[in-house]
Amino acid sequence: MVEVYPIVIEEQTFIAVSVQLPKTNLLVVKNDKGYIMCGALDVGLLNEKLKDRKVIAGRAVGVKTIEQLLEAPLESVTYEAENLGIHKGIIGKDALLKMV
Repeated sequence: MVEVYPIVIEEQTFIAVSVQLPKTNLLVVKNDKGYIMCGALDVGLLNEKLKDRKVIAGRAVGVKTIEQLLEAPLESVTYEAENLGIHKGIIGKDALLKMV
């Protein structure tokens, strides 16, 4: 099953995407500037091989729902996210608000 729906955080609208896969879920919350995602996100790939794309993203591990993703501390972030003040350990929803 795939779910796509808006979420509002402090009057800012983001899009949540949840994809139920066998034995796991793929979770993303995004806006036009960047996104946070579950452990499936390869921050190393974005920072190294796709650096020229300047992707703003963060990764949280061990989350199973969008709600958990919003409340979890990010385990890693891209270099471009760091440029916006998003750092390892920041809570997902706080990272998203820095992407506005």
